Amino acid sequence: MRPEAACGKIHCEATIEREVRARGFTAVAGVDEVGRGALFGPVAAAAVILSPDRPIRGLNDSKLLEPARRETLAARIRERAVSWAVAAVDSATIDSINIYQASRLAMRMAAGSLSPAADFLLVDAMTLDMDVPQRALIKGDARCHAIAAASIVAKVWRDELMRVWDAVFPAYGLASHKGYATPAHLRALREFGPTPLHRLSFDPVREHSRALCAGQPQMKLFETAAAV
Repeated sequence: MRPEAACGKIHCEATIEREVRARGFTAVAGVDEVGRGALFGPVAAAAVILSPDRPIRGLNDSKLLEPARRETLAARIRERAVSWAVAAVDSATIDSINIYQASRLAMRMAAGSLSPAADFLLVDAMTLDMDVPQRALIKGDARCHAIAAASIVAKVWRDELMRVWDAVFPAYGLASHKGYATPAHLRALREFGPTPLHRLSFDPVREHSRALCAGQPQMKLFETAAAV
């Protein structure tokens, strides 16, 4: 199933969930990932089944929300949702299978961990290898309450993880940039090289690695992952 394109001005609503429920599905989950473009740490995903009887105001793409608002909404989602789950795929696996496949894996793991389970999935921009009816939505986190809820839960979970790792690797500023390729992060990579949790298959990390060089066998693994 190809991702469905958005058209016109985008509004984050519960319309799509209502349409799916009208077809007879009762446990409609939104699924989304965060951290796909980061240089450090895992890619994380969340799956959320919202309760139609306990609506949550203000749901939107997590990237469009202020951090304090995200955290408030994440707490409400976890409290009011029928079920929710978070999963993550580490940097070594990302290097092995590539970030696209790792993102799909994290989303599949999150969706598969829901209890009660979903009988329909609304997924941001891709389909998952699961025997569950699903619909892929381009810009789903800005159009669909369930996907927006998943993006918020995943973002807040991963941001907290970055704060924990910041205490372990204080030279890199992880609490500030959450592992993304900011100028400060790139400067730290140039000065200190990558940590064991950096994604060595990503060009900005590999360029500043002191442990790898073109003649080493590991490089073939990264080149293969990047080409898939």
